[in-house]
Amino acid sequence: MRRFFLRAIVVLLMVLVLQLMTSCEQEKADIKEPLTNDSYTPSEVDAVEDTIKIGFLMGTLLEERWQKDRDFFKKSIENLGAKVEVMSADGDDALQIWQAETLISQGVDLLVIIPQNAESAAAIVEKAHAAGIKVLSYDRLVKNAEVDMYVSYDNEKVGELQAAAVTELVPKGKFAYIGGAEIDNNAHLIKKGVFRVLQPLIDNEDITVVFDQWSKDWLPENARANIELALDANNNQIDAIIAANDATAGAVIEVLEERGLAGEIPVTGQDADLAAARRIVAGEQTMTVYKPIKKLTETAAELAVKLAKGEELEIDLKINNGKVEVPTVLLSPIAVDQTNLNETIIADGFHSKEEVYQLEE
Repeated sequence: MRRFFLRAIVVLLMVLVLQLMTSCEQEKADIKEPLTNDSYTPSEVDAVEDTIKIGFLMGTLLEERWQKDRDFFKKSIENLGAKVEVMSADGDDALQIWQAETLISQGVDLLVIIPQNAESAAAIVEKAHAAGIKVLSYDRLVKNAEVDMYVSYDNEKVGELQAAAVTELVPKGKFAYIGGAEIDNNAHLIKKGVFRVLQPLIDNEDITVVFDQWSKDWLPENARANIELALDANNNQIDAIIAANDATAGAVIEVLEERGLAGEIPVTGQDADLAAARRIVAGEQTMTVYKPIKKLTETAAELAVKLAKGEELEIDLKINNGKVEVPTVLLSPIAVDQTNLNETIIADGFHSKEEVYQLEE
């Protein structure tokens, strides 16, 4: 009897052990392996809520024009359902590269850059591409880099419009050219356009360019130093002045006012700044070149978002930047003077009539 009970206990223990082992195996079967990156599919979970993020690198915000670019571009991007992070280098090449690295580390989907320095900004393109991020060059072309897209106005045409306006008023005489920043590709394009118009007159000895200098970093104080040198060297006997933009034109006109010459010598500009529009009304500045910034920002924003999404873009025009043929979209600039100021910058709402004519609202 005792042996019978012992055997029964042993059998019972074996059954219990077997059930316990089976239960453990079942628990193991119910435990799933943790998700890995390889099995994670963003399109199934995050695609609906994922928002395109654009990094916008600006060379400076000192000038009125660039403040408008920032505001219009930000609004254009947001209207497309994307987000934008704006950083300004304040004229510092090294700072712009650091800012690019910051945006890249934050995981932006695309960089839009207004290069402070057309050459050194090539490093930004390389860093972005290494991280799988495309780069759109905005208004100014990055040189010697594999830029994915370039959107701007026809800057050679800007120079042509400036020179055409001045030579129509002064077909013969002494000319001074006050250029922009030598490190800015746009400054070279504008100058190329200017001298395309001037060269036949120079060859015919109708005009003489008695002064031709860059204005470092587009700064008005550098333009001021240039025009003072030009006037001193020519005993104030200069018949026309082509200034590359409105900021440099403003500095030129300040010097002319000090010498009692404001309004007597034609002066060009570019950007349609409010101060320039007022000088045109006052007869101190001959003309400016209006580049409808809203149109530029809307075009750039649309292309940026499409590039960030990986969409294929069919762009016929390509411009060589020293390394590659960059797909390019160029918009047309508009010459503005007293005769069409109301129909252009005021009609577009770029500046109000009250602002330009300084009327009481």
